[in-house]
Order: sequence, then C-alpha cells, then structure tokens
Amino acid sequence: QVQLVESGGGLVQAGGSLRLSCAASGFIGSINTMAWYRQAPGKQRELVAGFTSAGTTNYTDSVKGRFTISGDNAKNTVYLQMNSLKPEDTAVYYCNRHYRGRDYWGQGTQVTVSS
Repeated sequence: QVQLVESGGGLVQAGGSLRLSCAASGFIGSINTMAWYRQAPGKQRELVAGFTSAGTTNYTDSVKGRFTISGDNAKNTVYLQMNSLKPEDTAVYYCNRHYRGRDYWGQGTQVTVSS
C-alpha cells in the first residue's frame, strides 16, 4: 500500500523557520517525482517546490531564496526547509508523488505564520 506521511508543521512567528518531512512507503523508484504543494484558505492548491526530470529543483516565485526542497532516496523521504517565513506562507502543506500514472497525496500538515 502506497502512503505519504507529512510531519513538521506548526505555528511560527514571521521570520522563523520550519522543516517539513514527507516519508513515502510502498513506492518503488526515485523520489524525484515528489513535490510539495500548499493550500491556503479560500485559495487553490499550488505547487511550492519540486524536482525536475533532470534532477534539479524548481520553486514557485514567492518562495525562491527562502525554501529548499531536498530528499533522501535511501529513506524515501523528501524535506522542505522553510526559512524567513511570512504570514502569507500560512497554509496546509501537502506532499505529492506522481507514480505509475496517478498522483498520490499525504494528509497535509498545517503551517501557520503569525505576524
């Protein structure tokens, strides 16, 4: 059974940092099909950070220079280091993996940034 489990969310003051983790189980292959999305209240879910097929990383403009996605293939885990957090980063953050033609999602982890 395939599963994605996020952790690491919480409440932080503006300017602070958080590190999210996403542990994948039941999948075969590289983690480079994994990505982080977020959904703020009343807004659509958006891609925050992910890996490209070339093995590089890409980020939505609003988090460039502040967030870093990384991964550990041996642990089947992807991380999202979030620095210089802003109130507008407040959202539920979801781990995503595209696998064998479909998308899989974790349950989400809440990140709240207070001003």
